[in-house]
Amino acid sequence: MSAKTGTISLGGNAVDMPVKSGTIGPDVIDIGKLYAQTGAFTYDPGFTSTASCESAITYIDGDEGVLLHRGFPIDQLAEQGDFLETCYLLLYGELPTAAQKADFDYRVTRHTMVHEQMARFFQGFRRDAHPMAVMVAAVGALAAFYHDSTDISDEKQRMIASMRMIAKVPTLAAMAYKYTIGQPFVYPKNSLDYTSNFLNMCFAVPCEDYKINPVLSRALDRIFILHADHEQNASTSTVRLAGSSGANPFACIAAGIACLWGPAHGGANEAALKMLSEIGHVDRIPEFVKKAKDKNDPFRLMGFGHRVYKNYDPRAKIMQKTCHEVLAELGVKDEPLLEVAIELERIALSDEYFIEKKLYPNVDFYSGITLKAMGFPTSMFTVLFAVARTVGWIAQWKEMIEDPTQKIGRPRQLYTGAAPRDYVPVGKR
Repeated sequence: MSAKTGTISLGGNAVDMPVKSGTIGPDVIDIGKLYAQTGAFTYDPGFTSTASCESAITYIDGDEGVLLHRGFPIDQLAEQGDFLETCYLLLYGELPTAAQKADFDYRVTRHTMVHEQMARFFQGFRRDAHPMAVMVAAVGALAAFYHDSTDISDEKQRMIASMRMIAKVPTLAAMAYKYTIGQPFVYPKNSLDYTSNFLNMCFAVPCEDYKINPVLSRALDRIFILHADHEQNASTSTVRLAGSSGANPFACIAAGIACLWGPAHGGANEAALKMLSEIGHVDRIPEFVKKAKDKNDPFRLMGFGHRVYKNYDPRAKIMQKTCHEVLAELGVKDEPLLEVAIELERIALSDEYFIEKKLYPNVDFYSGITLKAMGFPTSMFTVLFAVARTVGWIAQWKEMIEDPTQKIGRPRQLYTGAAPRDYVPVGKR
């Protein structure tokens, strides 16, 4: 941290505020004592200009299209490693040795089963319940089944809870999927790797064996890596805020899942797929591009642009390659949605309007097509996002709990309601 300061002048009163510098990225002004020294708060809707915490986990440079996990570029992690290796990195800060990875993989694998009574818990939901509704409830309910790991002051219990969630959330996600389509639950298999096990739990049936396709397993593993963490987004901030009150870790992750359910956050790939289906054919693209450019038309292209990335989303490049690999493996040659997607991408990367507005294709643009080709219904897209993001949430929660400077979250407000007034008895109103 540097010893720089910045001066804030208010009502003729000038006060110096410390300016902190991270490893990389913009400086931040420490306004922790602003109210005490000036009697004023800052106003920042959405906290888009406010650093809510200090973190050593993930770094994003939206202008340059950079995403780093513990310093490692996302493309290197996705192309050269696997998801559990990324999980270890996010949790412990370094890539594992061969022995550490073997031990970590073993511990996760041995935690994948859920308490048998959870199966009866699922029966309380309507058969047409949205899988995300089931996930919010089921993950929150883990605290009722594993209350031996809810003491957040105990480092060992924190780690046990962390391992349990990384291992069991995929099992719950597969159970949610099976329940909504009326098929029996499939137990996890210790002989399978993390992502292959998840595919087996989703698509195997008791009457015949499910053959794992290594191309699909690798593709889904890569999707999990690309979504593992993304700095202080809405759901991660929700997890941290819930955790700041001392809530148990299962409740905190359930809160994150509830936030992720919002269409502006986790539902973007589903929205992108819906848009591609609406366009339907490359011949109709000019019509929709024209609508997107019309300021008076509410239509907008989904899967383009990003709140943080003002350059090409680094995850989108890997997702594009993965999408082509999956479609080629499955023999999907004349996929209309892919043809529309490729032409839209070409336009977005060459049309001056899109370049000027920096509306580059993002990761959601290709992930929806890929997941659909793999056999997942759109209702499961956000669930898969939750499976991937669980480790990021846990790493962020764990970092917050272990931060000696953390306090219970308490944002301030700009009050615009009624001024003080006296109560009038009901008979005189």
